[in-house]
Amino acid sequence: MMKRVSDWMVLLTSVGFLALVGGLEAQQFVREQISFGEEDIAGVVASTKGPEAGVWVIAETLDLPTKFAKIVVTDDSGRYLVPQLPRATYKVWVRGYGLVDSAPVTTTPGKALNLTATLASSPRAAAAYYPAIYWFSLLHVPEKNEFPGTGPKGNGIPENIKSQGQWLHFLKTDSCWSCHQLGDKATREIPKNLGHFDSSTSAWSRRILSGQAGNNMANGLAQLGPERALPMFADWTDRIAAGELPPEPPPRPQGVERNVVITEWDWADPKAYLHDEIATDKRNPTLHANGMIYGATELSTDYLPGLDPVKAETSQVKLSVRDPKTPSAADDKPVAASPYWGDEAIWVSHANVHNPMFDEKGRVWITSRIRPDDNPAFCKEGSSHPSAVLFPVKTSGRQLAVYDPKTKQVTLIDTCFGTHHLVFAEDANDTLWTSSGGGGGVVGWLNTKMFDATHDEQKSQGWTALILDTNGNGKRDEYVEPDQPVDPTKDKRINAAFYGVTVSPADGSIWGTVLGFPGAVVRLNPGSSPPATALAEIYDLPWDAASASVHGFSPRGLDVDRNGVVWTVIASGHLASFDRRKCKGPLSGPSATGHHCPEGWTLYQLPGPQLKGVSDSGSAEASYYDWVDQFDTLGLGKNVPIATGNGNDALLALLPDSGKFVVLRVPYPIGFYAKGMDGRIDDPRAGWKGKGLWATYGTRTPFHAEGGKGTTSKVLHFQLRPNPLAR
Repeated sequence: MMKRVSDWMVLLTSVGFLALVGGLEAQQFVREQISFGEEDIAGVVASTKGPEAGVWVIAETLDLPTKFAKIVVTDDSGRYLVPQLPRATYKVWVRGYGLVDSAPVTTTPGKALNLTATLASSPRAAAAYYPAIYWFSLLHVPEKNEFPGTGPKGNGIPENIKSQGQWLHFLKTDSCWSCHQLGDKATREIPKNLGHFDSSTSAWSRRILSGQAGNNMANGLAQLGPERALPMFADWTDRIAAGELPPEPPPRPQGVERNVVITEWDWADPKAYLHDEIATDKRNPTLHANGMIYGATELSTDYLPGLDPVKAETSQVKLSVRDPKTPSAADDKPVAASPYWGDEAIWVSHANVHNPMFDEKGRVWITSRIRPDDNPAFCKEGSSHPSAVLFPVKTSGRQLAVYDPKTKQVTLIDTCFGTHHLVFAEDANDTLWTSSGGGGGVVGWLNTKMFDATHDEQKSQGWTALILDTNGNGKRDEYVEPDQPVDPTKDKRINAAFYGVTVSPADGSIWGTVLGFPGAVVRLNPGSSPPATALAEIYDLPWDAASASVHGFSPRGLDVDRNGVVWTVIASGHLASFDRRKCKGPLSGPSATGHHCPEGWTLYQLPGPQLKGVSDSGSAEASYYDWVDQFDTLGLGKNVPIATGNGNDALLALLPDSGKFVVLRVPYPIGFYAKGMDGRIDDPRAGWKGKGLWATYGTRTPFHAEGGKGTTSKVLHFQLRPNPLAR
């Protein structure tokens, strides 16, 4: 304790001294305190209260080919070091909870720079920097006693909504939050240029119709019940406008969170939004070291954005379609004018690329629409294709493509099954497994080794229905349909589709999430001839399981660790694991239809406050996806699961041994919202400097982020150094 007080007094004296001396004397003093080099900027951050610990120092430049920023956190004594900066002139400032932004100071690397933090003049001024979840948590949702709903002439909640949890999954990951934040400045306030309205309820009724997503938002509102939901949203924004604030501030970064270094590059354009990015082969993160990062712009554009992080240069890979009649996002005209873009249809994509994935050859595989929905004849009934004989498929909304950076060629691949996410198996065929995102009733794959050898897209692909082994004989037999009761002498098909998809390195099984309430994960064992031998197992979330200690619902993204444990994010505000090895009962047979292994689930409450009106475990967080750091590309250890903290402006890394989260907060620009991530090792000999996580701003509304209209999506690199001053 005496040493801590002594250190504090020394630093207070140091800050005062540095305010009096200048030039070379100040720089020499900081060099004695902090070892920094010609590529670094270092110094001490202090306010009128003394050194400021756990606040961010942001260095940004426009001198490089694309906008570039690097962000670090101050240590316990207010010291900071921004490492490895490209030669440029930077604006540097301080941001932190309890503060407002300091005035930017211009400097160049290699110099000492002490910064004066500015204390917030009021709680409201401080709260302007809080992540969206703190404002979203002020939303007062329907209480448990309002369910089941009694319809538009009753309490306004649809009669098919039987519980608060079922209602919340529509509010969160399966509707509103699947596209953008709620609680950021753009959504917690009514835009003035939206128009004049007699009430806030009327204003909300109008605002959800804005832009090309107006129909989607209206459909989402219908699921909640507009008669109940619109007054709820209006009450929320009215209370905030009247001065209500989040009751507690977010915590400043603590412990290892202060070791995080975040690097940002602009890419794409202000009208484009990103779904996610890819940096390396998921199976081997040392591949493609220091190489290009590629992204997927979904409905917004017909190019893959690229970033060369070494040169800070961006590029575009142009995309095409096979059939000129392929639908375009531009066909969906705005229902009503957007406060940002008016009546302009800013999304123009035909390809609708959703998810990219590197292979071991450095090629980028993507889910890409190449034609209208109606499938070719080889997919349908009457075809001799082995998969079509067993389960013909009439339509698919998105297919596949692959880009080879060496040849600069994009190859389009028609598939009978719809594609959404994709992942490579660790097998001899480099099998590419896909999810449909919902609907279709099948899981599809491409044998990429065969495709490379033959370029025969028909023979190289396959798909299977999801069949449960309900007769328990260990093989696939005649089955009953989803709308028929279980027959203990037969198997049973389930009408389910994968949203997230992953392949277990432990046994080669394929896992996927099934959206909805309470939702489920499905395990698929392909067998020797997957169209005919694949068997599925389904495991429901423990929403109504009497034996579950914590009740959760509605999964979205998922991944798996090297031990075969599946991790998924769920709408109740948890990161959940499912360990099949913990199941006590039989995994096949007439009772193995979803509710038979609640003991396999473990739920971890995500950081952040809970919504008003919700008393169950969880938080207001609505994570979109998660990823498991199987190879320790960040530095927290192998098999660490990391959730997208879409309300927390963060990535949320769980330390399974302690059950605690490390919050990798992105303070600038406010509004970080990721839909995926991956880790890459650029130099295994360089320690923390040679590896890190990659992500992108994945919101459909980049103009909602700090900066407003004109703000572009950014690529982010998260690195974890051994201490806040490491170079």
